[in-house]
Amino acid sequence: MRRADRLFRIVQFLRMGRLLTAEKLAEKLQVSQRTIYRDIQDLQLSGTPIEGEAGVGYTLRRDMDLPPLMFTRGELTALVLGARLVRAWGGAENVLGADQALQRIEAVLPPDLRTEFDSILLYAPGYRMKQHLRERLDALHNACKSRHAIAFHYTREDGEQSQRTVRPLALTFWSGVWTLTSWCELRDDFREFRLDRMAEVAVLERVFVQKRGQRLEDYLKGMEAAAAERRKLIAAGAITGD
Repeated sequence: MRRADRLFRIVQFLRMGRLLTAEKLAEKLQVSQRTIYRDIQDLQLSGTPIEGEAGVGYTLRRDMDLPPLMFTRGELTALVLGARLVRAWGGAENVLGADQALQRIEAVLPPDLRTEFDSILLYAPGYRMKQHLRERLDALHNACKSRHAIAFHYTREDGEQSQRTVRPLALTFWSGVWTLTSWCELRDDFREFRLDRMAEVAVLERVFVQKRGQRLEDYLKGMEAAAAERRKLIAAGAITGD
């Protein structure tokens, strides 16, 4: 965690109004108590009105001039549901980020919205997302961003197996299933692969250069053109929309 993020989180924890010891803050932030003492001192020197002392605990003075974070109830519901969906179906890094985001939001809500926060009854159970798939999702997302080729074994729905080396472009979530959109070097074309049908996934050292006709925007244009053509055929009665 960056130090700036850690300092921000310390302020948000203290802003909740409870007296927190350095030990408790260190546990929440996964750092040493010495680091917390140093951070508290730096925040106090910068003018943040933190009160308390080592061995007793710390809190934020009530008159600290920070405006409350305001959302409509609909916006708050959407944010909480989105974070719960990410925790249920996201990668390991996404789960951590969603938890931290919810903590930050809850810490700065005014009392009436904090009550609303606890009454949102929209949930997304995440027991179907296995840990190894969460870690695979993180690895593939990083490969998409860094443009590293990946290699893996793949099993199709009909049981046919193959070895693939692809240039990962993006990840898409479809009703409980993550797929990788990529340029497949074996087929010399765009292909989508389900993450749960991959095995022995390896991110290669080779960095690929995106070429015209092989980029994500090219894939999306092709999908849009195919959808437009399908709509024309349906309108003409050539095919049904079922």
